[in-house]
Amino acid sequence: MYQSRLFLSTLRESPADAEIASHQLMLKAGFIRQLASGVYSYMPLGLRVLRKIEHIVREEMDRAGAQEMLMPVIQPAELWKESGRYDVYGPELIRFTDRHQREFALGPTHEEVITSIARHEINSYRKLPVILYQIQTKFRDERRPRFGLLRTREFLMKDAYSFDQDWEGLDVAYRAMYDAYHAIFTRLELDYRAVEADGGAIGGEGGTHEFMALAEIGEDTIAACNHCQYAANLEKAEAVTEQAGVDSEQVPPSPAIERIYTPDVCTIAQLQQFLHIEAKQIIKTMLFMVDGRPVAVAVRGDYELNELKIKNYLTALNIELADGSAIAANASAAGYIGPIGLTIPLLVDYSVLAVTDGVAGANEQNHHFKHIHAMRDLDLTHVADFRNVIEDDLCPRCQTGKLTFHRGIELGHIFKLGTKYSESLSAAFLDQSGKAKSIIMGCYGIGISRILAAIVEQRHSEQGVVWPKEITPYQVHIIVISYDDELQKQLVQGLHQRLLQLDIEVLIDDRAERAGVKFKDADLIGIPYRLIVGKDAADGKVEWFDRTTNSKEVLATEAVLEQLKRIYCP
Repeated sequence: MYQSRLFLSTLRESPADAEIASHQLMLKAGFIRQLASGVYSYMPLGLRVLRKIEHIVREEMDRAGAQEMLMPVIQPAELWKESGRYDVYGPELIRFTDRHQREFALGPTHEEVITSIARHEINSYRKLPVILYQIQTKFRDERRPRFGLLRTREFLMKDAYSFDQDWEGLDVAYRAMYDAYHAIFTRLELDYRAVEADGGAIGGEGGTHEFMALAEIGEDTIAACNHCQYAANLEKAEAVTEQAGVDSEQVPPSPAIERIYTPDVCTIAQLQQFLHIEAKQIIKTMLFMVDGRPVAVAVRGDYELNELKIKNYLTALNIELADGSAIAANASAAGYIGPIGLTIPLLVDYSVLAVTDGVAGANEQNHHFKHIHAMRDLDLTHVADFRNVIEDDLCPRCQTGKLTFHRGIELGHIFKLGTKYSESLSAAFLDQSGKAKSIIMGCYGIGISRILAAIVEQRHSEQGVVWPKEITPYQVHIIVISYDDELQKQLVQGLHQRLLQLDIEVLIDDRAERAGVKFKDADLIGIPYRLIVGKDAADGKVEWFDRTTNSKEVLATEAVLEQLKRIYCP
């Protein structure tokens, strides 16, 4: 491809609304253009990279035994109502009616559609197991699209679905997809971690892992062990508390509870200063409305509560902090809620069990209790892990290492769905004995368009992108200092023909532009290997520039061809 014919416009300045490097650089390099908030067009160079990512994903999916298909974007609302997700999924589900007032949705995911296909096509154990996948556009009405391709309303996704007779079969499919994801992200040269995660809106009955690209601008926090392979999303990471197993019958004597006057002292920091105590001596109690019911949750004052853990413990659909009126009706004024004397359910985090001489709200304005012994004084009917982990917490797996925090961009998510969808949508098969059983399912997603942004976040300089060699838009970028110079032109044309014979993709900058403009554009575009044809053309030589190492050398054309053969034609 000659750059003079390439449909490409680069920008010299970053657009004002582009907040992160990947968004800025992909706009400046002409890979994408914004049409509306969270809606982007992929320009020719951007589409070439996208298609190469798809190619890698397809190769690894096919290698894992999955079969490609394509499902519609438009989905009948009846399917979503049948699965029970139509009212649960929330405002991100883009809903509409056709001219006959039939309700539809633009697919944010395809569990309902694929299960509908399975219930009509899979009626016998002889048709199992099977894994089906597609690469398809998805739609979600994000409240706040941001960060370029990382959070959009329209995006490209690979979603796969496995169907098995039993959980043992699902385990095999899950491991195959887990391994395929590792192969995909390794080939893409990403710095990533597979982390334990929550099922979220997809749900399911078994395990789930997220594949996270490590990046400072990531919206997720990953807690990873510095000793073993354990890693989990912050919302899922398990907290370890040594005192969790203390026997309440062996509680040693301690002072009786005392009610004290604490005027206008209603925060942890104020209480620490007022009583000259540490935060870990305070029992912090917060009130939540869980599916419309008030629930109190107690945690040690130096920790933060994890709403997802509370929600999962109670198998609830919705959870939110109680407002002032709810607090007044069920406890006291805000800032003085405590775990003693409540008439509503109390959940107690394991960390509280270690408190033997603690302080907590007295459920009365301007008053607290002190000398609280958790094992003696609290209702311990509901004790579990309800807090966020912190750095240096003990690893819940190896019990040796400490947790460290990283920021991450979610690239993929795999789930063991079990019968969540097959039961609600009546997808069953006849086993060897002729008995009807629900199909056991798994689902496996990868955000194809997100990968573009994640790679740029990890692989860029101030000048531009540095693409991995498997997905670079072109494999070699030839910059001709003066295409009007006959010697330079002949050398380039000869090189071009030799490279085409090797099936190496070439972009030739033959534009009548200054050398500085050409170099700036080349840096933005980010092709890793660059040949500069200039004054040395008379000697049959070019300058070889490797952007991955920033190394330069002048080489004869034959040496250049051998170099590229080693890289692209091993």
